[in-house]
Amino acid sequence: MAQQRDIGGRAAADLVLRLSRAALGEGFVEALTSAQWTALRYFSRANRFSRTVSAFAEFHATTRGTASQTVKGLIKQGYLARIPSDTDGRSARVDLTDNAKAILPRYPFEVVVDAAEALPGRLRGQLVKLLERMLGHVARQRSRPSFGICASCAHLRSGERRWSKQCISFEPGKTSALQPFSARKLTQ
Repeated sequence: MAQQRDIGGRAAADLVLRLSRAALGEGFVEALTSAQWTALRYFSRANRFSRTVSAFAEFHATTRGTASQTVKGLIKQGYLARIPSDTDGRSARVDLTDNAKAILPRYPFEVVVDAAEALPGRLRGQLVKLLERMLGHVARQRSRPSFGICASCAHLRSGERRWSKQCISFEPGKTSALQPFSARKLTQ
């Protein structure tokens, strides 16, 4: 029986970074930068409360100015639409256009999705829980929102429809892997 060796945090973090770079390092695809693809992916998966430039800036760990420029470029290219708020004239929601929905299947990140789908379901579940924990830890260290999926959010009331959208107001619920390390044990 092979012994399992202890892998350091730096090696794990390096692999996460390399995987990310591999997914986004293809250069221009559909004449979009990796930041623009990330914005399209974000807005396609964000719930209605999180489809704002400020929320995207938080998610992408960038400044509001940089996020605003990315969004403005995508609006100019016809991939995003700015929808003014009915209640607050200063705020707006950002929605995908039909053009964006048509090109999303060609997102370079899909190669990583295919690699994840090739993993056995149990391992894929463990990987998701571990990566969520890592992201939650980084968010707490930086006093940033952790983002998460509505279906595992503490704000979701019983009987509500289970959303699988990302949310800036996310608070880990009982089924979330983003609970603090001391709140529960990870299954081995």
